Amino acid sequence: MRKLFYRPINRRIYDIVSSRKDISETIEKRYNILLIFIVLVLLVVIATLFYVQIVQNEVYQEKVATLNQNIIEGTSAPRGRIYDRNHRLIVDNAPTKIIYYKRKSGTTVKEELNIAYKLGELIQVDFNKLSTKMLKTFYMKQHPKEVDKKITKKEWQKLEERKLTEDEIEDMKYERITEEELATYTDVDKEAAYIYYLMNNGYSYAEKTIKKENITDEEYALVSENLKNLPGIGTRLDWDRSYPYGDVFRSILGSVSTTETGIPLELKDYYLNKGYSLNDRVGLSYLEYQYEDILKGEKNLYQVNTNGENTLYKAGKRGNDIVLTIDIELQKAVEEILTTEVLKAKSEPNTDYYNRSFVLITDPKTGEILAMAGKQAVQKDDGSYEIVDYTPGILTSPVVMGSVVKGASQIVGYNTGALKVGETRYDTCIKVAATPIKCSWKYLGRLNDITALKYSSNTYQFYTAIKVGHGNYQYNKPLSIDSEAFNTYRNTFAEFGLGVKTGIDLPVESLGYKGTSTLAGHLFDFSIGQYDTYTPIQLAQYIGTIANNGARMQPYLLKEIYQPTKNGLTKKTSETSPKKLNQVNTTQEYLDRVKLGFQEVMKTGGTGTGYINLNYKPAGKTGTSESFVDSDGDGVIDKETVTNTFAGYAPYDNPKVAFTVISPDIYYQKNWSTYQTTVNKRITTAVTNKYFELYPN
Repeated sequence: MRKLFYRPINRRIYDIVSSRKDISETIEKRYNILLIFIVLVLLVVIATLFYVQIVQNEVYQEKVATLNQNIIEGTSAPRGRIYDRNHRLIVDNAPTKIIYYKRKSGTTVKEELNIAYKLGELIQVDFNKLSTKMLKTFYMKQHPKEVDKKITKKEWQKLEERKLTEDEIEDMKYERITEEELATYTDVDKEAAYIYYLMNNGYSYAEKTIKKENITDEEYALVSENLKNLPGIGTRLDWDRSYPYGDVFRSILGSVSTTETGIPLELKDYYLNKGYSLNDRVGLSYLEYQYEDILKGEKNLYQVNTNGENTLYKAGKRGNDIVLTIDIELQKAVEEILTTEVLKAKSEPNTDYYNRSFVLITDPKTGEILAMAGKQAVQKDDGSYEIVDYTPGILTSPVVMGSVVKGASQIVGYNTGALKVGETRYDTCIKVAATPIKCSWKYLGRLNDITALKYSSNTYQFYTAIKVGHGNYQYNKPLSIDSEAFNTYRNTFAEFGLGVKTGIDLPVESLGYKGTSTLAGHLFDFSIGQYDTYTPIQLAQYIGTIANNGARMQPYLLKEIYQPTKNGLTKKTSETSPKKLNQVNTTQEYLDRVKLGFQEVMKTGGTGTGYINLNYKPAGKTGTSESFVDSDGDGVIDKETVTNTFAGYAPYDNPKVAFTVISPDIYYQKNWSTYQTTVNKRITTAVTNKYFELYPN
């Protein structure tokens, strides 16, 4: 029994000892793992500290130093230059001297008056703009006690009783300063008064320009040498935009604000949200505005020292340079042609309401704009005319285009089955009950789809429109059409770029007018370009789409971007890739028929005969439309005029260039005369000849 009892006890003791041994071993293993982990963590910490304190010591010292520094920005850095497609410089930065004032903290009025007189001894300032109020302000600052005595005790009492305001008291002071008191001021005083005005005009914290134009080297040197005696006065070199080609393409290049004007109120939120300061110089319009982010420079950064002086912390740099698609020599020639022809047309009969023409030259395969110009004749007081730039009108002035859009109309007919390839029709007039009869410009006889374009038949398009609208036409009977036909036409026209935004890289672009009536007669008008209106840039995109076999390309002006270097255009950062917006929903067969018709337009007998030299293998379409003008500015359209348009391309078998020429309101019938100027044709001929002179291949 003892033996049996003993063995289980021994077994239990053995199990307990064994279990404790296992636990001890497990704890030891875990301890070793923990110890190894701690050692690894310490090694990582030591390595990190070594990297931060030894390897990256200078980097982190600079960061700490930066956090403790007061860094301020300098004035606006010069902008990037602008070049044409052949790398001719068309916008540069011209250095200009600046004498400025920035009020230092604690400067008293007496000190500012003293500065104004001292500065007046060193420079000449034109004080012709000094007003009486400015001079009275100067007098008040010089004689505050004497001016205060002009206010009676009762008036001061009323001010305390809030029966008068501070502004009213101030007005009284101005009124009571006499002419005799101001008459004591000499020209020296007046010059100081104007300088004082410039020192205090605008925000107190802003830098004020005292003199910028016509600063002589002597003046600049004298002021620079005497800065210690002129607290707050400073000299520096600034920049202004310069234009080697003068006013050529000037309006589309855009404008830049000055240091004095800074960011205009209407653009304040836009630029402040982008991190600009109120006195920064920024692009205000067109290309300068469109490509502000590219053209703007990086300003100098200065560290403010404890003694109040600034030390250059980081040098700024000029903005990036851009290359445009424009050929500035071609642009110059186009503007000269327009100036000559617009003036000439104004001397011809029946051009009472004609005053402007537009030209666009584009690459139909890419959308690049080689030249774009508009010129307007403005009558002077003596009755003669002067020419002003009207190029922005290419984007913002919709025109009734007329028959030039018939290429798109025929695509509508082909697509809907309303017109068959080679279909023949007689050019008979259309008469719907209770509406005027509608005809072509003359009876053209038997036509097919090609000759209808060549001779610009209206009634050929009317019959197509009737079928598109599912109408049942009978002479002098009412005609009902499906209003959806208007959408059918507009949708196809939009695929060509008519009635929609073209996507040109400029900040402003109009859509044109869309008619709201759905009467049958207005569908007829639509089919021949007599209803909706389109901008010149839209018409340019339309003809480019036809030339490019239905591929609508986005027009653009920015060709390349370069980093600024001392060696000119050597570091290209990007280049614009042509962008296809859409493909016209039709077949190549239908496009080829339209293109064949456009070739015939330019040949003998076609409406485009003589517009472009046939040696250049042109294709195109003319347009003549009835337009209306407000003759007396009363807001009522009261005079009927005629507008001429042209859109074409060359060579027709491999288009390299497209031309768009528009001359609104070229004719107004007065008395018995039916003479119509050929200004649009003359411009087209001159412009195309010039292009092929510059680009013979």
